[in-house]
Amino acid sequence: MSHEHEQEPPQPHQPREQPSGRMTDQEFEDVVGDALDRIPADLAEAIDNVVVLVQDEPDPEMLTEDDYDDSGLPTLLGLYDGVPLTERDEGWSMVLPDRILIFRGPLERWCTSREELEEEITVTVIHEVAHHFGIPDERLHELGWE
Repeated sequence: MSHEHEQEPPQPHQPREQPSGRMTDQEFEDVVGDALDRIPADLAEAIDNVVVLVQDEPDPEMLTEDDYDDSGLPTLLGLYDGVPLTERDEGWSMVLPDRILIFRGPLERWCTSREELEEEITVTVIHEVAHHFGIPDERLHELGWE
């Protein structure tokens, strides 16, 4: 990869330019929204006190040694930060919302085409929503949601 023509970081209020086949910030967020729309209505109605956020990269404190590639870049695609519904009791109220974080940078590095990126965003969103319902990684893998 050539570093001769490094671009300035995008300004906060300007859409970032993407290489051919990649997504703008809005397109990425739209795919996240489309993934949420794929959740069956009865399950979507059961989602309680959760916000879904897109973040460029995971914060360092979210990562373990295994969450980095050979280049030292984060590989964590998404994260559920909260208390699953299966662990809440009747007194659960007046708390900040759980967070589902979808990490744009690792997803874009992982995928080689726009179609693959759209599919991986969808899988990641569904995976993290499943954690909100108390479904562990092992069961998700058994069900084919890697």
